[in-house]
Formats: sequence, structure tokens, C-alpha cells
Amino acid sequence: MPRTAPRICPLCEATCGLTLTIEGTTVTGARGDRDDVFSRGFVCPKGAAFGALDADPDRLRTPLVRRGGQLREASWEEAFETVAAAVPALVREHGAQSVGVVLGNPNVHTMAGALYPPLLLGALGTRNLFTASTLDQMPKHVSSGLLFGDPFAIPVPDLDRTDFLLLIGANPVESNGSLCTAPDFPGRLKALRARGGTLVVVDPRRTRTARLADRHLAPRPGSDALLLAALAHTLLEEKPAEPGPLAEHTEGLGELAEALARFTPEAVAPACDLPAEEIRTLARELAASPTAAVYGRIGSCTVEYGTLASWLVDVLNVLTGNLDRPGGALFPLPATGPRPRPAGPGRGFALGRWHSRVSGHPEVKSELPTAALAEEIETPGEGRVRALIAIAANPVLSAPDGRRLDAALAGLDFMVSVDPYLNETSRHAHVVLPPPPPSQSAHHDFAFNGFAVRNQVRYTRPAVPLEADRLDECEILARLVLAVSGTHGSAEPSAVDDMAIRAALAKETADRHSPLHGTDPDRLAGLLTGENGPERRLDLMLRLGPYGDLFGAAGSGAAGSGAAGSGAVEGGLSLERLLAHPHGIDLGPLRPRLPGLLRTRSGRIELLPAPIAAELPRLRAALAERPAALVLVGRRHLRSNNSWLHNVPALVGGSNRCTLQVHPRDADRLGLADGGRARVTADGGSVDALVEVTDTVRTGVVSLPHGWGHDRGGTRLAVAGAEPGVNVNQLLDGSRLDPLSGTAVLNGFPVTLTPLP
Repeated sequence: MPRTAPRICPLCEATCGLTLTIEGTTVTGARGDRDDVFSRGFVCPKGAAFGALDADPDRLRTPLVRRGGQLREASWEEAFETVAAAVPALVREHGAQSVGVVLGNPNVHTMAGALYPPLLLGALGTRNLFTASTLDQMPKHVSSGLLFGDPFAIPVPDLDRTDFLLLIGANPVESNGSLCTAPDFPGRLKALRARGGTLVVVDPRRTRTARLADRHLAPRPGSDALLLAALAHTLLEEKPAEPGPLAEHTEGLGELAEALARFTPEAVAPACDLPAEEIRTLARELAASPTAAVYGRIGSCTVEYGTLASWLVDVLNVLTGNLDRPGGALFPLPATGPRPRPAGPGRGFALGRWHSRVSGHPEVKSELPTAALAEEIETPGEGRVRALIAIAANPVLSAPDGRRLDAALAGLDFMVSVDPYLNETSRHAHVVLPPPPPSQSAHHDFAFNGFAVRNQVRYTRPAVPLEADRLDECEILARLVLAVSGTHGSAEPSAVDDMAIRAALAKETADRHSPLHGTDPDRLAGLLTGENGPERRLDLMLRLGPYGDLFGAAGSGAAGSGAAGSGAVEGGLSLERLLAHPHGIDLGPLRPRLPGLLRTRSGRIELLPAPIAAELPRLRAALAERPAALVLVGRRHLRSNNSWLHNVPALVGGSNRCTLQVHPRDADRLGLADGGRARVTADGGSVDALVEVTDTVRTGVVSLPHGWGHDRGGTRLAVAGAEPGVNVNQLLDGSRLDPLSGTAVLNGFPVTLTPLP
């Protein structure tokens, strides 16, 4: 008889609740979980295809180890012994920096990806960390770090209560949202309009999100920071709104007005290709609305001035008094995050604490630009990356100049890839460690609850028992930590979790501000519950978090102290209490958190941080630059997520195609025909793409989606290989970066088109 089981969807940032239908050990269906406290039954095509992804015949079942130049199936013991023999020896001979780590986007969609990479990096001692953040979101971390002192303090729009929403470079109807976790984003936008609110979308494409808007502005790509600066200038000049209560927690308002003095609507209008009066009108409407929120995403991040654009988004929220208030932009309070502390100065946020070996790129949030990975492998000398550990990462497709990186990976002394597929990157590995299908994995969203539009907490245990010949992803990564640290065979994977628990409790009990100060950490560790190490760590984080029971600390009402929504969990939150609510626990709407959240050195919002001020002259120079005749932007597909899902038949085809979208006037001018082919050329080379003539892109702009290019040999992706598409990132050579964040410029770069026979 079929049975059902709840599961949080791991396929995008919306984190919707699913109800899986299971026959034996096979997922035969997936629908939205109507009892889920957050998603309330919403499901998108990706979630509905959960079973097809779970059962993909191309998923690897056993480890692969390279022998005689060929990847061959091996036992788990052989795979970890191979790692244990290679990595510590390389570190002894060439130093810790000879090993690099690459973390891909899927890491933040699994429990293992949240819990173990920090331990792996600690075991290796390397600073050569490259992640997907410098391909999509690092500008937001940098701007938040500089403004608020914490790169993870990212405010999100209060979608369900705002009166005015300005979206810039975001297409959440198709992406389901990003750095703004909101199941049924389309429904929330429709509800905004239904209650009389206003939706304005700024995007060079008429996306599905733009079609929902009251107004759609289509500026020239890459001009986002100029447009936002002009909006801020207008607010400062005309003073139609004030920061209100935020003023006492803010510094630099006068300096900000001076720094933005030249960015008048009239000055930026030619560069943005928008009328100056339209810019002024937008600023006035933003200020006049009872509540409003500005939200920028990947289209405004992956451009030349991505950090400035991200900074200006929150500057606008501050200037209109909408930061940290209901209906504006608020800071979530996740259940496994740190407990609120008393307000006061913090350590602040610093850039460039170290630099990359070859080009001297500054470190940001302990990461180096992924665009610099190839040169760090290729360039001889001390500190050259000779070994690479890639976890859920496919940078051959996701990073600039995939051909160069492809060749560089082939020259590594050793490579480990933790990946369910043999893809364009993992095919170079000496050891491939495949995690099980998602139905066989537990799930809690450590990362995305920090960006959720409503505070809630959910956890689902595996819906299907782990097969006998597989290892859980958490165990895979724990064993990998042991292997690279030279303790493989002398310790069990549980020792890795025990070490993490001991370290966390030692820190907590040594903190004089904690109710647990002075308590015996070993006694507290013994109180943790859970079936395995990852569950015990989750229990610990829930207990120590803002809604946690703190092990019943002092029995004096300390449980839940400091959290506005603490009363939502009787007695405080723990794993045991969460397991009693299989569809999650609602912790209430977002609430104001300032000034306690601020960790700047001043203890205030620093509106004009020095690195931002130093970057503004470069933006001013852009006012006089002559724009390129034709630029390229990416696009998202509802049934895709980067390169992950192109091997699932149900998610390929239809609108999910790798086509070059061109405006009819540009097509006529260039001699291009719908259904024909064109060669696209830019800094890094050329690709030949299928042309789709459409007026959904503005003139002077072409669009090619990200994540395609499945045409290399040595992979096992039958469906993706049948319709490979082209790799848009091959058009880039990695030299175009946002200097403050190290983020690759993937949007708004110049291209030329040539029609092909």
C-alpha cells in the first residue's frame, strides 16, 4: 500500500513543504503539503518532479576511484583510503595552501553542506576557499557587512505586509526568490496588488514577474547602481521622507548626501536610458507610500557595480524609514541562529585580510573569487593549488571561462568530488563520493531560514530508509574530514560531530553573557537527543538559538529570552519538540531587531563605509562612459536551478531551453532569424546559439540562460547530453569582476553577434 511522508523541498530557496507518495522505497508522487506552516500547499514544477530527480538512473550509487587513468567503481573504504593516502601527503610536502576547496550552490540546500564544510576547512587549514557566492550573491554579503557589521544580516522585504515593493534585477516568479525565502512568491505578489499595493519591477527583460507589475522599467543592463543612486539623491535633495526612528541608530547621513550629489536623475538618465522625470516620480512614490521595501537580486549583483547596487538598496530602505519595520525590510530571526545579544559596538566587517596568490584578489568573508580558481591551479610556485575538494560544485559550467578551468582541473595532482553525478567538473576527480537521493536524507534549512519572510522552523527525517550500499551525505563529509586530517581508520564519523558539539558548548559556557556560563559542557552534551550526530548538532543549535530551551537553564524563564516570538514554543525549542510538529512550527512574523543586531565598530548603521566611499568615484566616471551597442544578460527558468536539473526529463523542454533571445529590431539589423543560429562573441571567446526573436528583451540586449553546455565527453548525463545547450560563461575570461566583492560580472557585458548559415 502506498504511504505518504512530509519532506522539505531542497531544489530552490523557497523551501516548500512536500507530501511524498511512496510505494515500497520508491517516491511515486509529490504534491504541496497543505499543512506546512510556511508554504501552505504551494508547489512548483521542480517540487512536483521530486520523484523523477530522486530516481534518476544516472545518479551514481557507489564511489568512483581513478585507477589506470579511468574512473572505476570502488568500495567506500577504498575511496576514503585513497583520499587519506593522497591529501595529507600533499599537505606535508607542499603546505596547507596546496589544497583548494570549492563549494557549489547545492551545499546550502542540504544539512550536510551546512554542518561539515567549516570542519573540513579547519582540518585542512587552507585559505583557498572558492564558493558559488562569488558567482551570485557576495555583493549583498559585503554591503550588509559594511552597513551592519554582519555579512549575514541581510534584510528581506516584508512581502505580506508592504504597500509598495520595488524589485530590481529580480525575477522571483521564475526563480522562486533568492536571499528572500518565500514559498509562493507569485501568490504573495498578487496578494500585494489585491490589497491595493504597488509593484514596480526594474529589469531589461519583460519577465513573468514584470508582467505582474503595476509598472515595468527596462533600463540598460548594468546601470542599476546609477539608477539607485539617483533615487537616493532625490530622496536626500527633496526630503519627502526621513529615516524616522532609524536616525538615532544611523551615522553618515550628511556625508552620504555629499557623496551622491552628482547622481541627479538628469545625470544618470542617459546611462540608464530612462527619462529623468520617471526616476524622480519613482523616488517620490517610494517615499510617499505608507510602507515600502526595495529588493535587489542577481541581476543587480552580478554586474560591474554589484556591491554599490546592493548597498544602495538598503540605503533607500533607510532613507525612507522602512528598514527594520513591519511592511518594510526586516531581519529574520532563524531558530538555529545566534541568540540576540545586548546592543553595542562589535568587531565590524573587514575586507582583504589576505589576498589570492596570483592576481592579489582580496579575501571576502574568507572566500576568494571563483573566477580566480583556474589561475591558482595553473600558475607554478609556492602555494599553487595542487589538490581540490569540490562539494556539490560544477564550476566548469558556473564559473567564467569553463574551457580554461576544464584544462586546469585535468592537471591537478589530486581531486575529490562529492557529487551525485559524473558531470563536467566531477569527471576530472580521482575520487567521486556520491550522496544518496534526497528522499533518503533528513532536511533542515540552516541557511535559508536566515532569509525567510516569516520566522518558522521545520525538520523532516528521511522519507525512505537509506539503502545498505549507500552512506548518508553527513557521514560522507564527516569521513572526508577524518581522511584529510590523517585520522581515517582511527576514529568513527561520530567523533567529528562530538568535536563540533564540544567546541560549541565550550564557547557557550565560557561566554559571560550566556545563561549557561560556568555550566559543565560535558553534562550539557549528555542531555542532547537525536538518532545520530547531525540530529544532536541540530538539537544543540535549536536549544542555544533564540527560541531554544537552553537545556532548561536556571529554570528561571531564561528559555526563549531575548526572542520576541519565544512564546510560540512552550518550554523552549528543542529537537524533541520540533519532531512533535512534522509540518513545522510557526514562530510569527518578522519583527524589528535594531539596534541589537548591529555589529559595526560604532554600534550604528554606517551609511557611508570607507570601502564604499572609495568605490563611488568609479561609479561617477561611468556617467561619462559610452555604453556598448549590445550587451548580454542571463535568465532564469522556473523548471531549472543552475545546471542541476537538466537531466530530469520532466524539467527539460518547453520554455526551459537554451536560446539566445534577441529583440526583433536588433534581429532585423543584424540579419538574424527566429530559429536560426548566431555566433556570440565576448572577452572569453564565442558560442553558437539558437536564436529566439522576442520583444520580451529590450533593444540593445540579448539573453542567454546560465547552467547549460552539457557537451563534454566523460560525463554520465544522458538527458542533459541529448540537449546540451551552450555555456554562456565561456564568453567571459574572468577579468570582469566587481572589485569590492570579487563577484564575476555575468550580466551586462558587451557582446557581438554574427549570423550563421
